[in-house]
Amino acid sequence: MLKISFIRKNKEKVLLGLEKRNFTKLHLVNEILILDEKKKIIQNILNKILEKENLISKKIGQILSLNNDDHQIKYLKEKSSSLEEKKINISVQLKKISKDLEKKLNQIPNIPDEKVKKNSIKKDVILQEGDIHSSVVNPLPHWELSKKFCLFDSNLGTKISGSGFLVYMGKGAKLQRSLIQYFLDRNIQASYKEYSLPYLVNEKSGYATGQVPDKENQMYFIEKDNFYLIPTGEIPIMNCYRDRILTYIDLPIKATTYTSCFRREAGSYGSKVRGLNRLHQFEKVEIIQITTPYSSFSSLKEMVLHVKNILQSLNLPFRIICLNGPDLGFSSAITYDLEVYSMAQKKWLEVSSVSNCTNFQSNRLRLRYKTVAGKIELCHTLNGSALALPRIMAALLENNQTENQINIPKVLIPYTEFDHIK
Repeated sequence: MLKISFIRKNKEKVLLGLEKRNFTKLHLVNEILILDEKKKIIQNILNKILEKENLISKKIGQILSLNNDDHQIKYLKEKSSSLEEKKINISVQLKKISKDLEKKLNQIPNIPDEKVKKNSIKKDVILQEGDIHSSVVNPLPHWELSKKFCLFDSNLGTKISGSGFLVYMGKGAKLQRSLIQYFLDRNIQASYKEYSLPYLVNEKSGYATGQVPDKENQMYFIEKDNFYLIPTGEIPIMNCYRDRILTYIDLPIKATTYTSCFRREAGSYGSKVRGLNRLHQFEKVEIIQITTPYSSFSSLKEMVLHVKNILQSLNLPFRIICLNGPDLGFSSAITYDLEVYSMAQKKWLEVSSVSNCTNFQSNRLRLRYKTVAGKIELCHTLNGSALALPRIMAALLENNQTENQINIPKVLIPYTEFDHIK
């Protein structure tokens, strides 16, 4: 969440940033500033009432200790009672304005970094690596390969749960488990501390990382217990640090987790949802960093390089894209997407998003640190997929197929304990 002090001092910058996102509710900025002024005025009135009440209370105490003047005490008590009534009315007004202010602030996304472009038509490709070619003339898409080699079954998933769910089996299940362990091992080797976390979170946790209320409709909600199923491991892992004051010595914090992720994906249809392309439940390995404001962008480069190295080790053709303003997530100031090329589908598949949320998330998380000078400042938070499983699996199957088998990348063989699938 943006701080009101930041909006007030940087109103034009905020409006330009929101325009870069194609954000249409620009009127909210002025409404927020007007409400904040009203809040200050009413808070000031309330403070004066409290001061008067304290003075009356002291005066009554003095009278009682000296001459016990009943007439004067009665007058002061009536005055105090009148102030109490005013205080209640003012407190109700203050509560309403504070609620309205928070509601409007919750609708304002993070301001894009200067590097982020407004144009949403052409993708800003930063880097592309790897040969885009297939060893077979007409490569099969992964859903056909799955039937041929018995790797996963969408019909069973539909039977058990519904469309958008899969059952992995045999070497398909082993390959997925191997990828998860490989990604975790790579992350741990890069000094990310591993966490095993709940998949159900409360509303406060969802709000703290920016998914609630922005992505509330895309999340599964268990109404009876007021729990959300996590759409990403970012939520529980970041909330481990909610309401914390760290020191500059603690930073950067680097953490990783493997979770199942759950997304409603309402409105998805067609080829985009075929096979592993888009699921309601999928596996993902997440990395996060918590840094000072002065090192977050060097940490962002480090995280992108880390994911890039993993993709290189899998020998997958990939590209890195800096997202345009309208494509940014609600909490992100800048995001780099990493996409792998699908030989059979002849298109790029997003497998990772690495984002710097600057102090937007930490303001909601109340995640701060003490500087060398002893000043308390908001941390910067970063998150990234390292990596999301379904589309990585799709690309591995399609890009490593021959006429009779699927070859396993060398780095995965110690995990799978087989070098091909026949």
